Amino acid sequence: MTTDMDENGQPSAASVTRLTQNLSKVDELRQRLTHVLTHRSTHQAALDAPNQELFAKAAQSYMQEAMTNPAKLIEHQLEFWTKSVTHFVEAQHALASGKLEAPADRTPTDRRFANPMWEKHPYFNFLKQQYLLNAEALEQAVEDVDDMEPREKQRLQYFSRQIIDMMSPTNFLATNPDALQRAVDTDGESLIKGLENLISDLEANNGEMIVRLADESAFELGGNIATTPGKVVFRNRLFELIQYSPTTEEVHATPLLVFPPWINKYYILDLKEQNSFVKWIVDQGYTLFMVSWINPDSTYRDVGMGDYVEDGYLAAFREVKEITGEKKLNAIGYCIAGTTLALTLSLMKQQGDKTVKSATFFTALTDFSDQGEFQPFLTEDFIDGIEAETENKGILPSIVMARTFSFLRSNDLVYGPAIKSYMLGDTPPAFDLLYWNGDGANLPAKMAMEYLRGLCQRNELADGGFDLLGHHLVLDEVDVPLCAVACETDHIAPWKDSYRGVQQMGSKDKTFIMTQSGHIAGIVNPPSKGKYGHYTNDDLGLDHEAWREGAEFTEGSWWPRWEKWLAKRSGKMIPARKPGDDGRKIISDAPGGYVAVKARG
Repeated sequence: MTTDMDENGQPSAASVTRLTQNLSKVDELRQRLTHVLTHRSTHQAALDAPNQELFAKAAQSYMQEAMTNPAKLIEHQLEFWTKSVTHFVEAQHALASGKLEAPADRTPTDRRFANPMWEKHPYFNFLKQQYLLNAEALEQAVEDVDDMEPREKQRLQYFSRQIIDMMSPTNFLATNPDALQRAVDTDGESLIKGLENLISDLEANNGEMIVRLADESAFELGGNIATTPGKVVFRNRLFELIQYSPTTEEVHATPLLVFPPWINKYYILDLKEQNSFVKWIVDQGYTLFMVSWINPDSTYRDVGMGDYVEDGYLAAFREVKEITGEKKLNAIGYCIAGTTLALTLSLMKQQGDKTVKSATFFTALTDFSDQGEFQPFLTEDFIDGIEAETENKGILPSIVMARTFSFLRSNDLVYGPAIKSYMLGDTPPAFDLLYWNGDGANLPAKMAMEYLRGLCQRNELADGGFDLLGHHLVLDEVDVPLCAVACETDHIAPWKDSYRGVQQMGSKDKTFIMTQSGHIAGIVNPPSKGKYGHYTNDDLGLDHEAWREGAEFTEGSWWPRWEKWLAKRSGKMIPARKPGDDGRKIISDAPGGYVAVKARG
């Protein structure tokens, strides 16, 4: 749709009418916006930014540097001033030449500025170049802050980066050529649609600003995602147990039980048929069970890590053994569920329980000594804010975690999608992975604080031991055969940190695989895609850099390599088991009821 022009080059009457009709919708949208903002669910202010002490320390350090080494700071200021004035003079000179063109542009390539107008139009080019100059100056100023504790400086760098990203001219209508052109071409309809998208996102999150990344109407659990056939065969207050229907005549005798993270929904491992880890495993001839965790509300406030171990892991182990008649099983723990699997294995070692034949860890951290990109969120003021939030609501709301994870990649997961949705008026894409990413889960108050304080902040499991259920749990007691899969560019569970935790485990039979890509794509990497390769090295006595240097690279998915490892630990082949063979009543079809419960803070 484009603006119609009459013979005098002016917008036609029809175009003006369309514009008027579009703008008439603003009043209705304004009322909806006012309602949602006046009824919004609030959260602790400490979760939005650091306290003023951080910036006060940075300012004090900067001024101290100015007094002790003024030449250095003056040099940087003069460099910034020189570049800015030179840029202004060049822009003026280009305009004075009588041509509407931008001056020479020596700024680096940035995909935010892909529109040719950022290069050719003098107004937009001036904005872009000056923004990048300002960003460079701010980054340099932060870099020059020396008199700060390293963790505080890392946090200062993170939040200054957030300010830089937020202030990009692409994030504002008046300085975004794509949005302005779309508004003209659609007679303002794109802005109305964008406002509708914004208000819908606010309404969906009780007034919290969470950008919707996927078209939720395009997906149905059990319809076009989470479709691998199976039955819910057990349910308690924490989880539903899904047993998948076999696709082979024979299966390995030893069953396989998967514990997904309860921060998210299990169906990341069962999205579409083409990339479903669940379907692939069933097709390889395994009796597969999946834990589907409850999405807790405030009534779960006193549920802790011990409850997840007792009523989650140990209960699931008992049920799988009873259903299959086997005394042993193989287990997988993904992310936080892998961390908790390590805790459970230490507990079982102390209790003499040999149920678990082998353990596989997907992107799991057990040593949190290097907090990496999450360090800004593990300082006392932020964790104090989380604690106050959980005490108030009984849960750590999903939106708090979603916002935290998103701002680690703010241009990709916040500002970019916001521009497309709110300024261009686009409908979010029908992308299954992004739909799952937006379908988060709450955490019980007690469990969240035990995890954040004891494991993440104090690193108790790797540094002396973690007390739980009357036991002192240590990594050295994780002594079953194990395979750990980590991801090369994982910013949530960095591979080197996962590797360090595996090194401390007591097993004499360890395999470590590093796959290309990140926390999700590195794991959900079916062989049929022919994508990311993986690295292996049998010498786990090396530090992570030496391990990486000596590792052998293999093209393609790690799934077949791991399955060969698993098959050796899965017993003989027997006739395939079907859900209900043990005589128990089937509760429902997969994917069950717990997975469908939406998070509400």
